Amino acid sequence: MLSRRKRIGAVGVAFLVSAVSGCAGWGGGAGGGDSADSINVLMVNNPQMVDLQKLTADNFTKQTGIKVNFTVLPENDVRDKISQEFSSQAGQYDVASVSNFEIPIYAKSKWIAPLSDYIAKDASFDQDDILKPMTQSMTGEDGKIYGEPFYGESSFLMYRKDILAAKGVTMPAKPTWQQVADIAAKVDNAKPGMRGICLRGQPGWGQLFAPLTTVVNTFGGTWFTQDWQAQVDSPAFTEATKFYVDLVRAHGEAGAPQAGFTECLNNTIQSNVAMWYDATSAAGSLEAPNSPVKGKMGYAPAPVVKTDSSGWLYAWAWGIQEASKKKDNAWKFISWASGKDYEQLVGEKVGWSNVPAGKRASTYENADYVKEAAAFAEPTKQAIENADPNNPGTQPRPAPGIQFVDIPEFPDLGTQVSQDVSSAIAGRMSVDKALNRGQELADDVAERYRSRAAK
Repeated sequence: MLSRRKRIGAVGVAFLVSAVSGCAGWGGGAGGGDSADSINVLMVNNPQMVDLQKLTADNFTKQTGIKVNFTVLPENDVRDKISQEFSSQAGQYDVASVSNFEIPIYAKSKWIAPLSDYIAKDASFDQDDILKPMTQSMTGEDGKIYGEPFYGESSFLMYRKDILAAKGVTMPAKPTWQQVADIAAKVDNAKPGMRGICLRGQPGWGQLFAPLTTVVNTFGGTWFTQDWQAQVDSPAFTEATKFYVDLVRAHGEAGAPQAGFTECLNNTIQSNVAMWYDATSAAGSLEAPNSPVKGKMGYAPAPVVKTDSSGWLYAWAWGIQEASKKKDNAWKFISWASGKDYEQLVGEKVGWSNVPAGKRASTYENADYVKEAAAFAEPTKQAIENADPNNPGTQPRPAPGIQFVDIPEFPDLGTQVSQDVSSAIAGRMSVDKALNRGQELADDVAERYRSRAAK
């Protein structure tokens, strides 16, 4: 256990000095050269970002004369490189794709530039059109906005309407977790090999603990109290985790301890499960023209117990490095990439199912988009609007976040605890033992925050 505690204790330092430890491995600078009329953008290689890269030269550059030099990397690699770049303030990249997890941390460290002045001068951007929880999650402690979403998501319950109907089951308009468990039992084996529900069991703070932390929240639990007391082995956290583990063991997918987002998506598309609780962004794949379950899916709000809502909130967003010497041009790029006109451009050039949605109210008033996404557009919008990153549970929190705790230590903490909970799903460890071990790790983190507050 000592080595696990030391790793958690070191993660904050690693977060701050990662630029020193890994910069040599990245080689030369951003491709494409550097001039007064160019900016360097570092971003994740998600499909929506790749579409952006393809559309930039013929649209943004043609309109503004600003050339964009992209560096595009897989998610794990880009997170490491962004952390190195921003923590060192190297100034090599002007804009980077960051999430609502990093933005408040970077803002506090003054690694990322405030955007509020640019927003105030750019009426065409229309900040009021950005969904409120998205703006809230990218606002620093000083009240300034530090990021603009490119696309966003919450979470909801996806279910097979035909399977439930065949079993005489009606999905409640606002299901509770107990109702979901009861339905999972009724539809289990509705078809040969079909299980009742898919829930992530793959270790990782962004895998298993993305859905599980929302369950903990609505059961009345929390990772930490407002005054930094660890609560991982508390009654509410334990009850929620046992419920989740028991549900997936009794009625969940085959291979649950290794199942993450992709595996659950495949299980749902292949009719191996009747329900799935996960990201709203999954609905686009379920309703794609070539999906065998297109038109068969229903979408209900994230299940609750003690809270009014429980869906998470996540976004890939744009941020400007504080060290950038081209902030004006960087803002012009962000204003274009997260603007209304860009969504229209994607719809016309790439297809409405490819629009980076989940961030603007106007998207859900666009007849072309709504027609394409009729099955899930409104449930997605409602899920995002109901998400509250500052108050996701039944008690005050010391840091924002719904499916995570927005502190640098959480990725390591959440991942380590998830490994033991995944072992509980596999039947190799009890939930009590998993959470007792997690409590030691969480208390080590909390102790340092209490010490800082006492100084």
